Amino acid sequence: MERPAWAPPGIDISVPSVSRIYDYYLGGSHNFEVDRQAARRAMEFIPGLPKIMQANRAFMRRAVRYAVSQGVTQFLDIGSGIPTFGNVHEIAQAASPDARVVYVDHDPVAVAHSQAVLAGTEHAGIAAADLRKPADILASPEVTRLLDLDRPVALLLVAVLHFLEDADEPYAAVAELRDALPSGSLLVLTHASYEGVPLTEEVAGGAVGVYRDIRNPLVMRGSEEIARFFDGFEWVEPGLVSMPEWRPEGPQDGEVQEDPYAFSGFAGVGRKA
Repeated sequence: MERPAWAPPGIDISVPSVSRIYDYYLGGSHNFEVDRQAARRAMEFIPGLPKIMQANRAFMRRAVRYAVSQGVTQFLDIGSGIPTFGNVHEIAQAASPDARVVYVDHDPVAVAHSQAVLAGTEHAGIAAADLRKPADILASPEVTRLLDLDRPVALLLVAVLHFLEDADEPYAAVAELRDALPSGSLLVLTHASYEGVPLTEEVAGGAVGVYRDIRNPLVMRGSEEIARFFDGFEWVEPGLVSMPEWRPEGPQDGEVQEDPYAFSGFAGVGRKA
């Protein structure tokens, strides 16, 4: 297998990566054949996976614009993946030029790409750290340099918590991050669920099996379990809903709404009191 010039040295390009699979769903070019094969296998069970990812990105962009409209111009995006068009810093800085963004990922490919994309970009950085270790994230040089934790921060946990199993203590991780942020901070979250998927759980479970096979278990949680991540936050209207239903903005969001797969899983924003 030939190593592309953009692949960071030391990366095993024979092992699928969740962030590169996600990049493939979004039509990106930073993925390997092994990633495409895994993505296509998952799509045999849930053909609407790319549409789900598009709805996820569209929600994220709306939530970032909402945060800026509320005066929150600092963003901590954990599990940020490989940078694609319409990133958090692009959306945030278009709305507020002095917005500051720290991306966090534990995938070396995602980190290397982010470093390349962010080269020369003021007020944005990437930390190599893991959501399972919030203290490492909070102590990272990028967070120290770019974010003022005495001022509200938008914490983005978009399509990442479903890769943490219960044994990883995801609720404790979110609570630790919440407690480190001041009042007025926002939690922006999406999470996969069998609820809303226009398929039987048995069929959709085939795609979950693909992720398990590549040693990145996908944990489908119900709406009540997902709502628990917002403990200590007050809901921003309309609360926990499917991604297209969170404050749709116009015709583009309407197009997504016509696809039943876009309504798979949940999205929400909460404000720390």
